Amino acid sequence: QVQLEESGGGLVQAGGSLRLSCAASGLPFGNHAMGWFRQAPGKEREFVAAISTGGGGTYYADSVKGRFTISRDNAKNTQYLQMNSLKPEDTAIYYCASRDSMWTSLQANAYDYWGRGTQVTVSS
Repeated sequence: QVQLEESGGGLVQAGGSLRLSCAASGLPFGNHAMGWFRQAPGKEREFVAAISTGGGGTYYADSVKGRFTISRDNAKNTQYLQMNSLKPEDTAIYYCASRDSMWTSLQANAYDYWGRGTQVTVSS
């Protein structure tokens, strides 16, 4: 059974930092491209960042480029999202996603497995 479990969310002031983790089990993690998406209240789920199987390819939404960093540790079956210089508009539920492919995608419907999400709230 595939499981993706996010952790690390919370409440932070604007300008602060958080590090999200996503622990994967039940899948060949090293063969799966990974991504982070987020959904704010009343809005559609949107792409945040993605990383290829080996970690050499990373992609970011324009809104987070230069502030967020995606990474992965294949030995630990875990991916991360380091979020710096957080803004109130970053407030959302953040979801970890896995794709049974070596290639990343910016499209949510390209991902096969999803975590339950972790809440990130940035106060002004």
